[in-house]
Amino acid sequence: MAGCILPLASKRIWRRIVAALICAFIVCSGAAPAFAQQPPLRVAVHENPPFVVEEKGHYSGMAIELWEMFAKELGLKFNYLPYETVREMVDATAKGEVDVAVTNLTITEARAQRIEFTQPWFDSGLRIMVHDDSSGSFWDLLRGLRDSGFLGAYAWLGFVILLATVGYTMFDRHFDRDFPKRWRDGLAESFYSVMTIATSGKPAPRRNLFGWYGRVWQGVWLVFGVLVVAFVTSSVTSVMTTLSLRGDIHNVGDLSGRIVGVTEGSTAEDVARAARLAVVPFPNIRKSADALLAGRIDAVVGDKPVLEYFAYKNPEKAFSVVGPLFNPDKYGFGLPPQSPLRKPLTVEVVGAHEDGMIHRLYIKYFGGDN
Repeated sequence: MAGCILPLASKRIWRRIVAALICAFIVCSGAAPAFAQQPPLRVAVHENPPFVVEEKGHYSGMAIELWEMFAKELGLKFNYLPYETVREMVDATAKGEVDVAVTNLTITEARAQRIEFTQPWFDSGLRIMVHDDSSGSFWDLLRGLRDSGFLGAYAWLGFVILLATVGYTMFDRHFDRDFPKRWRDGLAESFYSVMTIATSGKPAPRRNLFGWYGRVWQGVWLVFGVLVVAFVTSSVTSVMTTLSLRGDIHNVGDLSGRIVGVTEGSTAEDVARAARLAVVPFPNIRKSADALLAGRIDAVVGDKPVLEYFAYKNPEKAFSVVGPLFNPDKYGFGLPPQSPLRKPLTVEVVGAHEDGMIHRLYIKYFGGDN
């Protein structure tokens, strides 16, 4: 056991010596007053669980824990500056308004032309999250009918049925001696007759008081009933089919023609726009998930670990992460151009890989092998 611990301890010690020498060289050369801790480093953060989690002004998560470990190793003091979107954080880094960008920041060619990155510390990629409400609840059907404009048409049908009920009652009370005399009984009888025609397209048993004129009139009502049945059936079927198709997303190919939510300024947004998908950007995963639950979007495209963690933490909301990994990428810490922090932080990242620290953090936050 001691033989296993000693190499790890030795690597950690050598890593500290190398990092300390680099820091000493930079400070002595006067190349980086910010790195010499005058003032403390400005560390940009963007909340994206489980990498960056904010709770009552306190930050935690895998990226935060890794950064704070490196800062301690290098003797760095810092303050966190939150940014609502990834785009704002990258822009601030490119302008030198912050010294380090800490989140699950994907290394891309476009970003690398504007900012610098440390050695990658996490392998990731994109996946798709959907709302797996396969039950097709009554409320989902109502929302679908409302959004399609059918509920308004149903209201007009109800108004016509009400008028027909009153008309039937007044007509039969005047011409049919056997018709119930009390209004409530007469209205109930007429309502039954009207609804029988409207829902089944078949006439209720009624006396023919006017010969062939009466039969023609009854025939007109039968046509109306058939049209009502056809309209209601087709509208409900159409909405249910739409709801079913929304849940029929299994991979990237199924996103064509769907509305996709993404985190603003993220790699997912770039990939979705390049694929010419209908994209709605949101500040973070929570806002995207809320829109997915409300039916305003059909799916969320985002970083695999972020989507999987969010679905795991919200089991009651029936989210599912579907499809294989696509657009594989890597995370690194972002730095302004020509940052003196790049080399010492890269040394720390390499050392954290070699001594298994990053792997242990992965197990802590995701519970399995990478």
